[in-house]
Amino acid sequence: MTSKANKNRLPIVLASGSAYRAALLRKLHLDFEICSSNFDETAFQGESPQALVRRLSFGKAHAISALYPNHLLIGSDQVAVCGERVLNKPGGRIEAIQQLEAQSGRSVRFYTGLCVLNTATGQSFEEVDMCTVHFRTLSDTQIACYVDLEQPFDCAGSFKSEGLGIALFSGIDCQDPNTLIGLPLIRLIDLLAKFGVGVL
Repeated sequence: MTSKANKNRLPIVLASGSAYRAALLRKLHLDFEICSSNFDETAFQGESPQALVRRLSFGKAHAISALYPNHLLIGSDQVAVCGERVLNKPGGRIEAIQQLEAQSGRSVRFYTGLCVLNTATGQSFEEVDMCTVHFRTLSDTQIACYVDLEQPFDCAGSFKSEGLGIALFSGIDCQDPNTLIGLPLIRLIDLLAKFGVGVL
């Protein structure tokens, strides 16, 4: 049910084609559209993970702003880092197994950027949230079993924390578990409130 306070608010658009982000946003019971942004995600030389996800989140929202001139646009992006290495989506079984082998017994940091843009005024707010995942020491058999069961080929870090991937972890450090999946809902609620959108 939409609250009376939200009746006159600007319509919301999620600037992402990610099914995971859309599922997270639906948890807030807000009406929204989806528009995938084709913003170039290439990192600049020497760019930190925090700066990268902030820039990409901002860029994804602005990339579709001409299509939605009187809306609230939500942009988000995530980067996973193990040691000094940025983890990309594996794309296939062999690459997923290799990623999990490298992460076994180690900690991986997930930086998730968030931007909410009001295209009617040009005002925007950006945030970066971080979640650290601590992996169990995994055997080759455990890794292969997990990859074959869940096939996490479209997920940075090669796991789905909302599914069986939780069995790979010894612990998670974060303010918001949604950050790990790809959309920091606690911070998003705060940013939407700045534009007069109340979730409750």
